[in-house]
Amino acid sequence: MTENPISYFFSCIFVTVAHLAMLANIWVNGKYDSPSDVLLLGGAVILLDFVWYIAMLFFKQKTFALSFLLILILNMSVIFQSCFGGVELDKKHYITCIAALIASRLGYHLCRDHKRLASHKLWIYAGIGVLTVAILTLTGSRSIWISLGPITIQPSEFIKPLFALACATTVGEQMKKHKLLMFNVVWDNLIVLGIFFAICFLQWWCRDLGSLPTFAGIYAAGFLLRICYPRAKFSKKTLIAAAAAVIAAAAVALKFAPAYVQDRLHSDIWSDVNGNGWQQSRALIGIAKGSWMGRGPGMGDLHSVFAHENDIVFATVSEEWGLLYALMMILVILIILAVPLINPPRSYFHATMVSCICAAITVQTALNIFGSCNLIPFTGVTIPFISTGGSSMMTSGFMVGMLMASQNPDLRPPKAERKRPVPIRSEMQ
Repeated sequence: MTENPISYFFSCIFVTVAHLAMLANIWVNGKYDSPSDVLLLGGAVILLDFVWYIAMLFFKQKTFALSFLLILILNMSVIFQSCFGGVELDKKHYITCIAALIASRLGYHLCRDHKRLASHKLWIYAGIGVLTVAILTLTGSRSIWISLGPITIQPSEFIKPLFALACATTVGEQMKKHKLLMFNVVWDNLIVLGIFFAICFLQWWCRDLGSLPTFAGIYAAGFLLRICYPRAKFSKKTLIAAAAAVIAAAAVALKFAPAYVQDRLHSDIWSDVNGNGWQQSRALIGIAKGSWMGRGPGMGDLHSVFAHENDIVFATVSEEWGLLYALMMILVILIILAVPLINPPRSYFHATMVSCICAAITVQTALNIFGSCNLIPFTGVTIPFISTGGSSMMTSGFMVGMLMASQNPDLRPPKAERKRPVPIRSEMQ
């Protein structure tokens, strides 16, 4: 139960009013065949709002800021996705948003106790290994998807939170250094570095290099937090070697990048609007047509462009709802990431975990927006919480649950210590 019912009540009002304002915009400016389409969408959104408000009353948390922000952005996403090309409730996306809410609770409960996670870090490594083997053996034809009839799963999405946990669970080992050649190294750091190299190989094998910067962001955040660990002294030689390795790796990657990557790096979208520049050129035209206030929900043309609901979703929202709404959408995501900074985590483990999660979501969001706007080569990654995709949505929800855990950590001593009887001294002593 919440300790501040007044704040809780006004937070519920704020989120509900925000969604009602969007629904009113659809009613006035949207394109729909029947008013029942808008009423069905509105009923589904408001119902999910109130079910979540009631469910939160049974959550034992010290702060609910992230929980309210999560339902705010997810139902914004439902409204956006249900209007592309015409108003109709996107039932599949609605279900994946519910799955994201459930995943957030799972991430919260699994990541509160840093000592338990550190003691089971081998299971984290094993989870990454199992997902890697699944990608290599079950996707087929060097793909990133596993098809199970009507359901498709992207295992690489689930590696992101596990990799963040792998980086966080090694923080406490920074004082256990061993001599290797002329360097003092920590074995766990080498394991995490090996996992990162394995992920790089996996992304190359799947021809999904667009997602590689996200994993690099997670590793970089974890690496910096390990350097800043209060009791560990990182040598200058290690820092110089790490910087040199990054520069060398970037140079090699640019030199030997696959042909399709080279095409995207050097292509002019306006001279190839029917080829490699098709999505980006259409996206830029859509953003320009939408201007600040948008053409109206369902009134856009980008719904006929491939991957309008995920890879260029920022442009699709900008066209129909306006750049103002699109920037507000991104602002909500940034506030979700900022909350753990306003209320700093109470353990170094959770601080590292939060940094890795924030790095992953920030990099992924930036890649989508800048790629759609032709500021960087098009990568095809999604915007967390907004783009369609069950695997991406569940992973995003789980990672917000990890952020919730950092705000409500379980810092109690282990059960064995709590139950240990206190020795009673005799009066003779």
